[in-house]
Amino acid sequence: MSENSKKTENEIVEEFGYFDEWLDKYEYLIELGKSLPSMPESSKTDDRLIKGCQSRVWLDCHVEDGKLYFSADSDAIITKGIISLLIKVCSGETPEDLSMYDFGFIEKIGLKDNLSPTRANGLVSMIARIKEMALEAVASKTENGK
Repeated sequence: MSENSKKTENEIVEEFGYFDEWLDKYEYLIELGKSLPSMPESSKTDDRLIKGCQSRVWLDCHVEDGKLYFSADSDAIITKGIISLLIKVCSGETPEDLSMYDFGFIEKIGLKDNLSPTRANGLVSMIARIKEMALEAVASKTENGK
């Protein structure tokens, strides 16, 4: 991962460290969700919907200068906060780096352990879809000989 993403990861871990209680961390996730720009309704299509999430979560990706950039939205505010954390770290990365990324910051902040089972499954689905998009971009590069 790039230095920028590592820096973002460290900032997230530090920000979550400010809060002692998980209730406060949930409030922070809600704030992150509120700050994530909404996707246009025309972008909220079935092909962008992440399977395996209890809430509806849409994820879109485009490649620019060999790097992936993500946009996302959700109909649930905490879920929107979770996807905003993921895309905050992942946007601007190469498909190759992202396809091998371990999302270690999730464990460092204790997120998965403090989510309901359905939200934890949704988190796993979000990460899987990001990795899948990265692998698709790698495959596309290979097919196009770039």
